[in-house]
Amino acid sequence: MQLRLDEENRELKSHGCYEFPVNVSYEVLSQYERGSFSWHWHPEIELTLILEGEIIYQVNSKTYHLHQGDGLFCNSNALHTGHMYEGRDCHYLSTTFAPRLLYGFSNSIIQTKFVEPILTDIQLASEFFSPSDEDQKSVTDAMQRIYELSRQKTATYEMEIQSLLLSIWIQIYRHASWSDQEENTAAARDVERLRILLDYIHKHYMDHITLEDLSNQINICKSECCRFFKKCMNESLFDYLLNYRIEKSLPLLLDGTGSITAIAEQTGFSSPAYFAKIFRKQMGCSPSEYRRSSFHSK
Repeated sequence: MQLRLDEENRELKSHGCYEFPVNVSYEVLSQYERGSFSWHWHPEIELTLILEGEIIYQVNSKTYHLHQGDGLFCNSNALHTGHMYEGRDCHYLSTTFAPRLLYGFSNSIIQTKFVEPILTDIQLASEFFSPSDEDQKSVTDAMQRIYELSRQKTATYEMEIQSLLLSIWIQIYRHASWSDQEENTAAARDVERLRILLDYIHKHYMDHITLEDLSNQINICKSECCRFFKKCMNESLFDYLLNYRIEKSLPLLLDGTGSITAIAEQTGFSSPAYFAKIFRKQMGCSPSEYRRSSFHSK
């Protein structure tokens, strides 16, 4: 499976309901195609707790190597993605919730003094919590308890979950490293540039994309565009484009109706041979072998 995203890479999954905007789920990384979930964002805040294994988790331009017991806060509207570490699986809990659950009503002192300053600070896109630190362990323990409550659904579980989320937010606020206006402006500019580049690639991956096309989108020179993308994504523009094209080819191969040649053309590869070469390098088998093995496993 893979995430359902709109054209702007916003996740389309429901994150709870209006009356109680919280979604708590048990996730297994291997259930996603290629053991990774795509770059995406959502207005909800996300809390992640690693139960087993390891994951490479990236929020905007910051990369985390998370292990069992580690927790992570991902801010509203932050771009994030995750993938396996050395091909090993990872089991984790995900809690997403709307910020309004914390402050109740617009312009309350909770919103203006404690919530909005964090939501609007681009430098506070994420925060790591280690179970080896006593204060931080209270946060990871709360994440675990939220999952338990969501499954038990006791008579007061909604209030208890809200209380736990507020306790986590207090810790985030207390330990926040606030950025000044200049830093925040620069960080916001970089995030917007990254969004524009990813958006262009995701909309035009089936076309012939040049470095000039990409650099023109954010009005910087080609060499600076390459450096910027590599700094933010830890991989080159070209490698990301190839990875994304392979990812988009997988559901087409599983559909079983199109030829390998047609799928190569649909996903932007210059020839079926080049598609097969890159596919084998990334997936460890040919497109035909992947299609056959998938059919046999059904």
